[in-house]
Amino acid sequence: MPAEVTWWGHATCTLEDSGTRVLTDPLFARRLAHLRRRRGAVPPPEALRADVALVSHLHADHLHVPSLARLAPGTRLLVPRGAPDAVPGLRRLTALDVTEMAPGDVTSVGPLAVRAVPALHDGRRLPVGRHRAPALGYVVEGAARTYFAGDTGLFEDMAKEVGPVDAALLPVGGWGPYLGDGHLDAGRAAQALALLGAPSAVPVHYGTYWPIGMDAVRPHEFHAPGQEFERLAARHAPEAVVHRLGHGESVRLGGAR
Repeated sequence: MPAEVTWWGHATCTLEDSGTRVLTDPLFARRLAHLRRRRGAVPPPEALRADVALVSHLHADHLHVPSLARLAPGTRLLVPRGAPDAVPGLRRLTALDVTEMAPGDVTSVGPLAVRAVPALHDGRRLPVGRHRAPALGYVVEGAARTYFAGDTGLFEDMAKEVGPVDAALLPVGGWGPYLGDGHLDAGRAAQALALLGAPSAVPVHYGTYWPIGMDAVRPHEFHAPGQEFERLAARHAPEAVVHRLGHGESVRLGGAR
């Protein structure tokens, strides 16, 4: 049976593969500090159901302790190595089965193999934090090989580190009017898709959260990245199929090559 991806907004997706549910960077908040959810409802309770949750890095819009605390007891939780030292709130999640990961580590979740891969991104817990942990992406292998990039910039060995995949969940924007270093915008995400050679892609990490009071500041950076990625992917990776989902929408992906 093919894998299925549901996008809940921002970097939060459910991947269903081989009867196993994988949840990425769970964020179930209407507001986070100076950000508010401008598009799409907060994911429904069913979105919290997962066999394993993947956390890509320590930034609060990706490692959101209150959202993780809502996961069912016994849920596996994969986090970057050193995350519990950097984010003490993780240690209070005693009902979850926490595994720390570093690039190259592989763990089994039922019939799936989950491999941590490098990401080019700041690994600190911001706005302050002397403890670092590696920013990660993950490759989930079951009926399909699916790459969840987390937050990352382009890096030279991306294709080598990630390996051949059937689908890529790629960030194409952000939560503010400007993207700093270590991010993919629509154009760089299209280049990443070409490097990876993935036959299908789902754009994520855009069009969900925006700073309060800044609705009129560069609004195209909120609304346009998904469509712009679709347009540029047709140029850089014409054989790939882009599935531009709305919040809560799903798509079935093909099996492993």
